[in-house]
Amino acid sequence: MADGGETLRLEDVKVLIIRAPGTNCDAETKDAVFDLGARADVVHLNRIIKGHISLEDYNGIILPGGFSFGDMVRSGVILGKLLRYNLKTDFEEFIAESNPVLGICNGFQALIEAEFLPGSDITLALGKNISARFEDRWCHIKSYRGGLFTRSVGELVKIPVANGEGRLILPEGKEEKTYEELEENRQITFKYASGEGKLALGSYPENPSGSYGDIAGLTNNAGNVMGMMPHPERAFYRYMYPDWTRDYGKPEGYGDGYYIFKDMLDYIVRKL
Repeated sequence: MADGGETLRLEDVKVLIIRAPGTNCDAETKDAVFDLGARADVVHLNRIIKGHISLEDYNGIILPGGFSFGDMVRSGVILGKLLRYNLKTDFEEFIAESNPVLGICNGFQALIEAEFLPGSDITLALGKNISARFEDRWCHIKSYRGGLFTRSVGELVKIPVANGEGRLILPEGKEEKTYEELEENRQITFKYASGEGKLALGSYPENPSGSYGDIAGLTNNAGNVMGMMPHPERAFYRYMYPDWTRDYGKPEGYGDGYYIFKDMLDYIVRKL
């Protein structure tokens, strides 16, 4: 509920988009949130660390894609450690209040490095792609519906990836056990697949990074923190798709990425 007991409207929702040096998908992410009718503020990480901006003033957080801090050391690690060692309590309180947090590509990497994902005793990492190259391609991913971020997402969606370190790595020697735990907890939200909807089973280029178990996205135990390597903001509008001309030259409407943002905002409205 909003202040005064009134039902929160979509236009009252405030989403914080955190950027750092090297972030380059913040504008598209803001546009997606704005298009859906909510407010989105793009704020530099330093302003939050210095106390000029409070997480308490927002209903949701998005960490967009890019190359934060030039991906020095490894992708997302500097941003992730800055979040953990400067804003750990703020983030944990924000998450504990069931507020949604979405990390896209570099944002996913940062959430892993900050240990906000997967949100249990499980330790994961995102490493260099098996192909040893930057993978910039459209991918089919299977959605495991029912969660906060996948309530209305189609079973098979098409969203692009753009990363050099998108391979999800599970603890050595405990891969199968860890994977089973993530499955049992219903934490896996997206898996790479073929255009026919069959799981990639590690095959390239369907699974472009070589991610274990074809995992393309996952959540914490509570389901309100999600990280994903594909870029939904790059599949928000239908005209963004390379095959839009096949739709009789009329690229009106939205793409598959639209529904991920919509589900996040709809959840906030229901929650408040």
